[in-house]
Amino acid sequence: MSSSIALLRFGGLAAFALLVQPDCARTEPAESLRQVATLRTARAAHTATTLPSGHVLVVGGMVDGGGSTASVELFDPAQNTVHEVGSLAEQRAGHTSTPLADGRVLVAGGYNGAYLASLESFDPSERRFRPAGSLRVERSGHTATLLRDGRILFVGGIGRGWTFLRSAEVFDPATGRSELVGSMAVPRESQTATLLADGRVLVIGGHSGRRPNVELYASAELFDLQTRRFENAGTLAIARHKHDAIRLADGRVLVIGGADQTDRVHYATTEIYTPESGAFERGPSMANRRYKIGGTSTLLPTGDVLVTSGAPVAEILDARRWSFREVPGRFPAAYRFAAATLLREGDVLIAGGYSDGNQNSSGIWRFGQP
Repeated sequence: MSSSIALLRFGGLAAFALLVQPDCARTEPAESLRQVATLRTARAAHTATTLPSGHVLVVGGMVDGGGSTASVELFDPAQNTVHEVGSLAEQRAGHTSTPLADGRVLVAGGYNGAYLASLESFDPSERRFRPAGSLRVERSGHTATLLRDGRILFVGGIGRGWTFLRSAEVFDPATGRSELVGSMAVPRESQTATLLADGRVLVIGGHSGRRPNVELYASAELFDLQTRRFENAGTLAIARHKHDAIRLADGRVLVIGGADQTDRVHYATTEIYTPESGAFERGPSMANRRYKIGGTSTLLPTGDVLVTSGAPVAEILDARRWSFREVPGRFPAAYRFAAATLLREGDVLIAGGYSDGNQNSSGIWRFGQP
């Protein structure tokens, strides 16, 4: 599959006994993973974005059989319900969705049999999509990073003719225009891009080429908006792609899982990038190997990190103990190319994905207290 198109019951005496227990004997319910709803359309390589209202917008993706969809669904976390809400102008999978300062969501690029440069924006007040301009380069499997000034950096991916892209561009929602900036040192797809505290963007790993000529990267690059250029940012201990990366509360970047160039070796390892030193070092290992997990790890309000997809169980990196632990509850399969987003109340929603049998999931799971 192409990664370019590739989510209290007590009664009777038990209730009475609970009521008469002293306060010190009571415990809060443990956080766990549980399925709470079902998408109308099973999908993978889609996006999930939390809106200012708290609702979650689930957009596009790949459907069973390998085609892409224009369908859009809205999840209500207060009721754990889902309903369809409009449609994209174009079917797309492997796109990005970025929340804007004015509450809109910008959907960019993707694939539907052709590589797309088109942009659409969702207005929550109207509950509809409108054309929002165009990228300078058609791309799918790219990254989109919201910069501190409200503009968006689009990096790499695959473009027309299955070309692996070195190019990057910055889109300004205020003008509806995108401008090309300096290119990366190498073309990258299945990379990660993480906004650092100082406003620079760290691009890590990825690959170019098709099997058997895949070239996997251990290199990282930093984009500086002031210079509009990329520069070398060090080297991973292990070359990896289809991984995830997330900025920690202390400003460092956690690099999670991924795979080798064959996609047969999946990693449970992590690495840590420290901006002050510009170096990577080994991080704690997960209990499970995971890949095809980009964008599905979440920094929790506690400072811990929830890693959700790529295995039948989720794990939390405990920031104080600096170790991973599995979360109670399970997925039916190790879903890949799922989507995850932090809800306003601190829970995390995980939706869709596909299993090793190429079966898409319609499940919506929620991490948090029951």
